[in-house]
Amino acid sequence: MPVTIRDLASKLNLSITQVSRALGGYSDVSESTREKVIQTAREMGYEPSYAARQLRRKRADAIGYILPTSSPRFSDPFYANFLTGLCDEAAEHQIDLVVSSCAPESEAEEAMYQRWFQSTRVDGMVVNRVRSQDWRIQYLAENQMPFVSLGIPESYGEIPGVKVNERGGFERLVLHLKDKAHKRIAFINGPTELVVIQERFAGYRQGLSRAGLEYENELVVEGNLNQDGGYHAATRLLQNVNPPTAILACNDQSALGAMRAVKEAGIKIGAHFSIAGYDGIREAEYSDPPLTTLYQPTYEIARQLIAMLVKLINHQPISMPHPIIEPELILRASTEA
Repeated sequence: MPVTIRDLASKLNLSITQVSRALGGYSDVSESTREKVIQTAREMGYEPSYAARQLRRKRADAIGYILPTSSPRFSDPFYANFLTGLCDEAAEHQIDLVVSSCAPESEAEEAMYQRWFQSTRVDGMVVNRVRSQDWRIQYLAENQMPFVSLGIPESYGEIPGVKVNERGGFERLVLHLKDKAHKRIAFINGPTELVVIQERFAGYRQGLSRAGLEYENELVVEGNLNQDGGYHAATRLLQNVNPPTAILACNDQSALGAMRAVKEAGIKIGAHFSIAGYDGIREAEYSDPPLTTLYQPTYEIARQLIAMLVKLINHQPISMPHPIIEPELILRASTEA
């Protein structure tokens, strides 16, 4: 039989009301009594009724995350790290993480956000892969639902979240390739409505400018952030009359697909034909050859977002509401001799 408040009250020789208010954190209970109640509750294995706690506090004790993906299968390593970080930090705060997935900009996505808000299913939301015109940001802000975001432009205002200096990172990558004597550096882009993709593309162009290289439209091909898209994008690039000698992909998945296309064309990947990506996924380290990449600490970022959101929900101040993280350039054999 589960331990009840009545059992605790009997053990401590206190009233049920005293025990309940001690566990609820009410100020009319002395600190010594509160500590004694909490210690006894732990020793006896007492767990409060989830439904009763929600009703009393008018809180769901849950944070929501809706994965913005059209893929029928969970295949992006970025999300594996991101979700693990969200789960671990939520568990640290003893709150639930409610996760679902919907195709971006779909009616199903809009309906799910509305349902979670209107049913008070969650106390706050985590958002990522923000779009140029993102109805999710507007909806959550208008309805005063606490939320945080990974990557958000200044045009959206003072929204708490974590930003990675993707623009500066890609600029460094281009300059690294220029140092390897590359003059025709191609770029495999992603969905251009995504703010992170816009930042990475801007970094690519800034890098070309700093390196004294001309921007050429024929050296930019859009992919879809997965290996299949990277493969087809690289195939198109290699068919140019004057093909590139280096390919910079907007993420590691695209870069891995590009590596396959280049190998099939009989080209050795390394110093003379280089490929680099972004994310720092584990697969990049074990590719053949190992992939040069910009590493972003996805797991740690996810934990930081949950910690910020918990403070927002509890109306606590956030010391750094807009931290900026510098991605780490990891040089490997895909751009080396």
